[in-house]
Parts: sequence; structure tokens; C-alpha cells
Amino acid sequence: MAGEVGPAVVLRPGEGRSIDLGTFGMSLKAGPDATGGAFSLLEATEPPDFGPPMHIHTNCAEAFYVLEGEYRIFVEEREFACPAGSFVYIPQDVRHGFRVGAVASRKLNIYLPGAMVGYFDDLSAAIAGGEADERRLDEIAHRAGMQVVGPVPDGYL
Repeated sequence: MAGEVGPAVVLRPGEGRSIDLGTFGMSLKAGPDATGGAFSLLEATEPPDFGPPMHIHTNCAEAFYVLEGEYRIFVEEREFACPAGSFVYIPQDVRHGFRVGAVASRKLNIYLPGAMVGYFDDLSAAIAGGEADERRLDEIAHRAGMQVVGPVPDGYL
């Protein structure tokens, strides 16, 4: 059971607010409300060959920690194979993206300062309402301080 002790938050395995994104799911571990805006932490479980379009965060940096499986992380023109145990930090305003490897994979996403929770909540609502298309994705991304700068891969929406 999740417990809040003063400003502290304690989540045990499997706890956190679930965000259903259709082809993948996330669990919010800590959002900007819980961290005073310092960071957001989400856990993602994603299917093989899944990934977002290339994008740029204009209001935060992003870090990845691979828990299971393997990801291919794209940073500008470079590509990195990142098996479980890999850590990647991407500064604000740097073009990036990723693709999951051949097996379902799991990672932590950290946004510094706290950001992107609204993006995933809005995208979840658009998917659930059958309104998820490239135009809607651009609107949601813009509100969240993100620029989509590449094609939307099949299976993302």
C-alpha cells in the first residue's frame, strides 16, 4: 500500500498511478506535485520494436535507466544499444528518441525538472477516446513543452 509520510512518498513494488497508453503502460512513481517540481519519475513497460517519434523537450532534461530488455536510444545523429543496466541522460533541447529491442522491455524515465506527466495523461485520454492522431499528438506535445520532429512510428498512437 502506498504511504505518504510528510513530504516523503513510499511506493512498494507494483505501486504507482497507472497510465494506460494502449500499446504500452506507465506507472507514475513521483510527479512534480510530490517532488516540489524537482523531477518526475515514471516506469514504462513497452512491447518489442515500440518507440515514439524523434522529439525535443524544451522545458526539461530526460534520463533513462533500462531495467529489463534492451533499447536503442537515438541522440541527434547517434544510436546507442542500451541493455538492462544502461543509463542515458539527454539534456533539454536535444533531439532524441528510442526503439525497444526484440523483446518487451522496461525502463525508468526521469524528467528534470518535473514534467511530462500531463503529456502522458493527455495522450492516454486521447487514445481512450479514439482521438489519437498526429494532429492531436502535436497539440498535446506542444502543451507539454515537447516538439515532435520526426515521423510517428506505427503502433505509437
